[in-house]
Amino acid sequence: MSEHQHRICVSIASSDGSLATCLAAAKRVEALADVIEIRLDSLDCPEVAVFLEELGKPLLFTNRPSWEGGAWRGAEEKRLDLLVEAVRQGAAYVDLELRAPGSSRARLLDALAGTPTKLVVSWHDFIGTPAASELAAVVEQMAASGAHIGKLVTTAHGFQEVLRVLSLQERARELGFPLIAFAMGRAGAISRLATLELGGFMTYAAADQASATAPGQLPVAVMRDIYSKLDGPAKVHRTTEDG
Repeated sequence: MSEHQHRICVSIASSDGSLATCLAAAKRVEALADVIEIRLDSLDCPEVAVFLEELGKPLLFTNRPSWEGGAWRGAEEKRLDLLVEAVRQGAAYVDLELRAPGSSRARLLDALAGTPTKLVVSWHDFIGTPAASELAAVVEQMAASGAHIGKLVTTAHGFQEVLRVLSLQERARELGFPLIAFAMGRAGAISRLATLELGGFMTYAAADQASATAPGQLPVAVMRDIYSKLDGPAKVHRTTEDG
């Protein structure tokens, strides 16, 4: 995928714990998504294979534990079983928290060896945005973790915090490490759009206004519309310059 091509991941969680509901929601937005995230922790009886069989877009599987803002409250080993299964089934990406036990990361990295699946290592702050030095240290930990991609998401209460998160792309570029970085909340909504223009690897969107999986998440149709408006004049301008 081109460096300048927009990469939007639509995050899908089941509203009622049903696998059928989750799959139907994913199918409704498939045409608008570059990547679809399946939130396994939202399912009463989570499984992987049906999504890979029924959906044609690259899939990211996340099984977020309660201690990182998710719904999974079961054993860590069983949580990892589902992610390992996603790797074996050929998922494009799996997500694992930076705060997860070292044994969990080692197990997942072992499963990833020799496969095309990429590991996204994630870190969230649902309260605020730490100091720049702390955020830079998190990015450096991610780059040293063995993961292919980092995802750092904070909660912004003002534009200063938004800029602090977006500027992390400079450090990621120095490290040669693909980074997803934006902020949640009303103040952070703009960062979900801006991050791709500033070198971010990917951004996240909701299926629609009612099904956001994080504060400030925009519907994918809205994001596509904004990007199309941004791209349109630029293309016209280039054509004029070229004669």
